[in-house]
Amino acid sequence: MLMARRILGIDPGTGILGWGLIEVNGQKVTPLKYGCVRTPANHPKMDRLIHIFRSLSDIIEKNKPDEVAIEELFFFKNQTTVISVAEARGVAIVAALQFEIPVFEYTPLQIKQALTGYGRADKKQMQEMVRVICGLKECPQPDDAADAIAIAICHGQTNSKLE
Repeated sequence: MLMARRILGIDPGTGILGWGLIEVNGQKVTPLKYGCVRTPANHPKMDRLIHIFRSLSDIIEKNKPDEVAIEELFFFKNQTTVISVAEARGVAIVAALQFEIPVFEYTPLQIKQALTGYGRADKKQMQEMVRVICGLKECPQPDDAADAIAIAICHGQTNSKLE
């Protein structure tokens, strides 16, 4: 028998980190909460990273996900951006691991294929699939939160466990 699982999806970023909590029960996906952790660009990097860590730690502690799914870094044109996103991603992983929650990583290609069946799906196609899969009237906003839900859905579909 399948048990309901709470999955926290994370779309890493330093300025905006998207998060989305879903419950997966068999084929049914229910969005529970979602949002973004924002950090001001003019603040020191270390202050931004600790804000991300504390915010995610609080979200995890309050919502008690069973698993965390996070997007892997794939390709960035801007070296400065890739480093800061990698740092935010590391902080997010540590926030989950401090609660001994397993963390799973997915590439953008894996996420797109899981939701649309097409690895080159655009942002609008992905948002529409999040809306449809979750049975929502509108796609979650902002985009970073919708992306985080997509990551959580990907994990729920590709890593389902039989209990």
